[in-house]
Amino acid sequence: MRGIVAWGTYLPFWRLDRSTIAAFAGPITGGHSGGGGTRTVASYDEDPTTMAVEASRRALRTTGAVPDVALLATVSPAYADRTNATALHAALRLPDSTAAFDAGLSPRSAMGALLVGLRSTGTSLIASADVRGGLAGSADEANGGDAAAAFVVADDEPDAPVLSEVVATASRTAEFVDRWRSPGETRSKTWDDRFAEVTYSQLGADAWNAALDAAGVSADQIAAVAVAGPTARIAGTVAAKLGPRIVDDLAASVGNAGAAQPGLLLAALLELAQLDQLGPGQLLALVSLADGADVVVLRPSAALSAYEPAVAVDAQVGAGASVDYGRYLAWRGNLGVEPPRRPEPARVSATAAARSADWKFGFVGSRDVESGTVSLPPTADVAGTEPIGMADATGTIATFTVDRVAYSPSPPVVFAVVDFDGGGRLPIELTDCGAADIESGAVGIGARVELTFRRLAATDGIVNYFWKGRLVRGE
Repeated sequence: MRGIVAWGTYLPFWRLDRSTIAAFAGPITGGHSGGGGTRTVASYDEDPTTMAVEASRRALRTTGAVPDVALLATVSPAYADRTNATALHAALRLPDSTAAFDAGLSPRSAMGALLVGLRSTGTSLIASADVRGGLAGSADEANGGDAAAAFVVADDEPDAPVLSEVVATASRTAEFVDRWRSPGETRSKTWDDRFAEVTYSQLGADAWNAALDAAGVSADQIAAVAVAGPTARIAGTVAAKLGPRIVDDLAASVGNAGAAQPGLLLAALLELAQLDQLGPGQLLALVSLADGADVVVLRPSAALSAYEPAVAVDAQVGAGASVDYGRYLAWRGNLGVEPPRRPEPARVSATAAARSADWKFGFVGSRDVESGTVSLPPTADVAGTEPIGMADATGTIATFTVDRVAYSPSPPVVFAVVDFDGGGRLPIELTDCGAADIESGAVGIGARVELTFRRLAATDGIVNYFWKGRLVRGE
């Protein structure tokens, strides 16, 4: 039996209220009103790689499975002409025998990576993430959303049981102009929505019927379906013709997450199955519409009811804080603001980064074998010490400062000296905290902090990744 043995999702902390767009940029253009609600917004120090790391950490935290291969799918990669998945591999501290590959530059690439994992052998980590945007005031900007999802796919094992097995898959492919972007452009363009809606309706119906035939079931035997499409309207049109219960596509709260949309909705589907306590005899289905149609029919196992995702999708949807539209535009590079009057960071040294890869990407410190003292950064080449992974450690703020003159794309910078549980002290930058957190005292001595993988800066096209602190909310 082969299927999903773990999953993890990540929604950024920040939310943009769509109603604030029109007051700044005018009515939303592109044939859509944009509606109300919110969309998720990746912070200035996030990109698809950092978000994929967060989702993958959550997936791997719940299983003992070690991936043989790691795939990263995104439409908006940090790099071209080099593999983005190697940073994911390094941050997760995967064995060097684990192969890491990028998967495509289209929304369908994420579904393709998942299908490859489901149809192959061994253990696969399938991560997808996207930062969705567009020109100011566009429908893409309003209706998009930033998110990541990760799945561990493997054969059934006692220490990593399959939570939902694959019953059948089906795909339909067609060449037609729907959505496109030339290399180097930030704005995607679309053809007539009605043409796309009619085309996807037929492709979706064909793939759906083929998947049901392959599974040997009828539509009324499917307990719930998640439908991911290029727009909420297209997804809704296809969903209305399927019959079974349809999972919320999160358009009003998250937005369309591009390559991450199928994975995000699949995770929401599995969590719904847990809440409804669906038995092994009831089936689930995922329908993805992107340059064709792909359908996966899944059967929940008895192990699903006992599985606890690291952070549920619903819990993340209900969390977060608002970001004003002007700051959002500045983060995306769509609004020129006065840069910090400080020298820009120097370009990362490739050789120095390679020598300290365990520390830089994996946050690996050192521990004295006799005393247990933890050193951050690690003590290099000292006898009597051993490496210790600290990325999952939490700590307490011993002291902090708010620096309003240090270089940052989004000042002010909050630096804190953190005492980590079990040993180790490090001055570290805090992220995902705004002026309200500083004024309210949420950022203060004694506050709890966890670690998150982020961008420090990007100079000469080289991204400098490292770890930052993030407040543990609710403690």
